[in-house]
Amino acid sequence: MREYTYRVDREGRIFHGGTEILDPVVLRFFLRTMKLTEDRRHVVLCQGERNWFEPHDTPFVVQRLRCVVEGGRLLSAELCFAGDYREPLDPGSLEAEEGYLYCRVRAGAFRARFGRVAMQQLAPFLVEDAEGPALLLAGARHPIRELTPVTT
Repeated sequence: MREYTYRVDREGRIFHGGTEILDPVVLRFFLRTMKLTEDRRHVVLCQGERNWFEPHDTPFVVQRLRCVVEGGRLLSAELCFAGDYREPLDPGSLEAEEGYLYCRVRAGAFRARFGRVAMQQLAPFLVEDAEGPALLLAGARHPIRELTPVTT
């Protein structure tokens, strides 16, 4: 079986041999069919080939949001990834770690990090009070779980 290695940068761009992959169909295919191996590596199997992905931290980086806002309130948010792969935001999966905001995607199978533009879009709807940080979405307060990095 032939094997290829791809690098995913901090902004979610995918590179092979130093060249950025730009074809939206290929990018969506990679993100829709990616699997996590037992040893926590990211792989896509395609026509007898193994395509390995080496991400900065996660291959799923939210590049922007499609927001529905009414009267200054966020009603819904759709996550947009490389190749315009999209998923609805699961606000119950929000978590923060080392200054970055994450959520779960692909039915909870993968962790996605919010990129710079997506964070700018979400910022007006983020609050922090005595209960901690949260996202105000669809008339509800969705807590953002704070994760403590593991030190060894």
